Amino acid sequence: MSININLLRKGLIRLAILIILFIVTPIITTMGFKGIEKFTETPKIYMAYFLIFLGFSGIIFTIYFAFKAFSILRKAFFNEN
Repeated sequence: MSININLLRKGLIRLAILIILFIVTPIITTMGFKGIEKFTETPKIYMAYFLIFLGFSGIIFTIYFAFKAFSILRKAFFNEN
């Protein structure tokens, strides 16, 4: 029962990207909500709504990416094909 080194390397890289996504996406969402409170002019409030949309899309992608990253790590550790 050996560990597949190539899959492990790929999984650890994805895990590092996942940690960055876990930090960045809530910050973007928070910036959007703070923008809604602060801005009242039309062009700026559209940017706030865009940041909220981008943040929520990023959160959904982060959850999907987490499942894919842990799937690769599982395949690396348990030698599944």
